Amino acid sequence: MDTLNLQVLNVKCDGCVSNIKSGLETFENIELVVVEKENGKVTIQGTNLDQLIITKKLQDLGYPENTH
Repeated sequence: MDTLNLQVLNVKCDGCVSNIKSGLETFENIELVVVEKENGKVTIQGTNLDQLIITKKLQDLGYPENTH
């Protein structure tokens, strides 16, 4: 199983956490999504994770990757 750790922006509440989880869990190869709203850290576990596709999905959901 692969693990991908990302930092994203705009995670402000439990609703944001829920949106991220439900949005990413639509991918069949993603088995677990953990979101820490305090620091915007998103940990994703699954197989054959494609970071570009995942960050695009997060951006589409309103949570762009924090590259700073």
